[in-house]
Amino acid sequence: MPKLLFVYNPRSGKGLIKNHLADIIDVFTKSEYDVTARPTQARLDAYNYIRAHGGEFDRVVICGGDGTLNEGVKGLMSFKRDERAPMGYIPAGTTNDFASTLNIPKSMPEAAKVAALGVPFDCDIGKFNDRTFNYVAAFGAFTDVSYDTPQEFKNLIGHAAYILEGIKRLSSLPSYRVKIKHDGGGIDDDVFLCVIMNATSIGGIVSTEKFTDVNLCDGLFEMIVFRRPTNPLELQSVIAGLLKGKMSGSGYSIVKSSRFEITSEDNIKWTLDGEYGGEVKHAVIDVLPSAITFIVGKDAPSMSGGEISD
Repeated sequence: MPKLLFVYNPRSGKGLIKNHLADIIDVFTKSEYDVTARPTQARLDAYNYIRAHGGEFDRVVICGGDGTLNEGVKGLMSFKRDERAPMGYIPAGTTNDFASTLNIPKSMPEAAKVAALGVPFDCDIGKFNDRTFNYVAAFGAFTDVSYDTPQEFKNLIGHAAYILEGIKRLSSLPSYRVKIKHDGGGIDDDVFLCVIMNATSIGGIVSTEKFTDVNLCDGLFEMIVFRRPTNPLELQSVIAGLLKGKMSGSGYSIVKSSRFEITSEDNIKWTLDGEYGGEVKHAVIDVLPSAITFIVGKDAPSMSGGEISD
């Protein structure tokens, strides 16, 4: 009987997993898995447990938010590629961006069925200096909202917590003088928001409506760079577009690349998959092609290539 490790964060989102735990384990058992369940005990517990025991299982399933999923992938990445178990995901966080990209059901029992019985998909993973991330590395306006907003506040009002926290910061948006090298050239400009991603949804704050054919396994990530507005009217337009989830105007650039190198004179705070990623003056981001096998539904989008529309 194949062995399945089920790691779940009981605090993610509104803690609703406690209402579905028996049903989820029942789905796995009926799918003829020998199930080991592990509730996370603290930050990095998912990472540490999978790193220590992930090689003992035929499948790993993570239940939690984007941060818990990040830990799970990081744990599996500590193994050689042919030793990494396929990973299922049951979203239970506040925004669940990556689950939206993979078209994983919001219903936990239905997501459990996908995790147990879905199809394998080899997905690209990002590497930020010496750390891995699943779908987004970003700095600038609003990017610290996800990890600075108290979990209790996010649990109370959900996704709106990010919007409200972001609005509070509109009057003090910083910009950064950065040089960015990528496969097709470079950018040297004042930037107030930079998002490097492998996804179709980023918290509802940055729209990816122009990424209609994102390919999660092409060895390339997409980057959106927003230049510093030159006047108050332009700033107002950019902020309104971000909060509405729609990009417009000429104040941004879109690039696809397998590698990004970002340098600045001052330390810049980064976020990786919605978690604090540290402060650095020099960041190298590489795409690790087909590094993790996710278990997804047969109708999952974004699995085949295409061009970015403009």
